[in-house]
Amino acid sequence: MNMMFFNTGKEREICQEIMAWSDHTLQKPNPYYNGLPPCPYAKKAWEEQKVAILFKYEDSFQALYSTISQWEDELDLVIIVDLAFEKDPDRFHHFLDGLNGAISDGIFLDRDIWVMGFHPHDEANDFIDDQSFMQMVDDEYAMVFVQRLSEVQESADKLAEKGYYDNYLEEYDAEEIFHKRAELYRRLKNGDETT
Repeated sequence: MNMMFFNTGKEREICQEIMAWSDHTLQKPNPYYNGLPPCPYAKKAWEEQKVAILFKYEDSFQALYSTISQWEDELDLVIIVDLAFEKDPDRFHHFLDGLNGAISDGIFLDRDIWVMGFHPHDEANDFIDDQSFMQMVDDEYAMVFVQRLSEVQESADKLAEKGYYDNYLEEYDAEEIFHKRAELYRRLKNGDETT
């Protein structure tokens, strides 16, 4: 990850917090995920410097739109730290759902992109241990994660074969998100055909 340029000390602190949170919450084996970490690919992406972090301070989504339209395949993940985030979590996630639909429709030309978000007022997820994580930064921020749709879906399909989602889908209402992503992936691979 290119962490050489920071506009403020706060940006450096937020980057350190995100990396520490990922290590604490996403990279350790978890019984809810059949003994795998909640994000089995996170550690490798950090180690191979395939994660970039950008900062958004205004209502404009230009950084997000530019990331989507100018995707660089040497990265696995771009995290946009949104310090001017929409305060209503439902509206925040609804916007990202609509953006995924627009990407799938070809509005950015590259249809092989997936966005998802974390909002600081989202309900706690009982399947990851983020409640015991000690925050390092006082500022609230949302995060938008940008990745290749094909890589996310194909990785999810491999993990499903290992029982990764068995408990998660039973007890946590994430099935709708997975179905939407799978449908966008199907459209990417097959167009509007049904097979």
